[in-house]
Amino acid sequence: MSSPPSDAAEIRERYARLQDEVGVGVTIVVATKYVDAEGLGALAEAGVAVVGENRAQDLEAKHARWGDAFGWHFIGHLQSRKAPVVNRICELCHSLSSESAAQKLTIPALVEVNLSGEPTKSGVAPEELPRLLDLYPDVRGLMTMPPLADDPEASRPYFRRLRELAEQHGLRELSMGTSQDYRVAAEEGATYVRVGSALWRG
Repeated sequence: MSSPPSDAAEIRERYARLQDEVGVGVTIVVATKYVDAEGLGALAEAGVAVVGENRAQDLEAKHARWGDAFGWHFIGHLQSRKAPVVNRICELCHSLSSESAAQKLTIPALVEVNLSGEPTKSGVAPEELPRLLDLYPDVRGLMTMPPLADDPEASRPYFRRLRELAEQHGLRELSMGTSQDYRVAAEEGATYVRVGSALWRG
């Protein structure tokens, strides 16, 4: 894992390049799992607008330091007992995937869908989606994580299927694509891409 650079000018340049690549209408959520609270300063100086955290504990610590310098999204596995922290800090949760979490969450959410059927991945099966949509009234769209692959094109069928699933249910927002395959995700209709290392490397 490459370390985040501290040079705000360098990050700003890469951030602008990413924005050009994904185009208008796609929000870049900078994944800060590997960025400590101090390191967020370079992101703020570079003009990064939205960050995504994986763990509620890190979310609290970083938000305490930086407050409204960013829009905060939660992109990790959501445990129901951590929902109050996410509710207090975040404007969007990308990873709603259980009825227990839905009962505690109060902010707009995307439902995480496990399209690959991998047992190690979070997310609901496509056939379970209608029940969660009925249970939680503020679902804005869907999120997925395709299987890891060296070729970004391997992710395309999963992104396309997520878009089709969202269309079937009248949902507009799609969180899909990471540093390895965000270009393909944008081509397939992503409205959010979650990138981290794409900002740290040249």
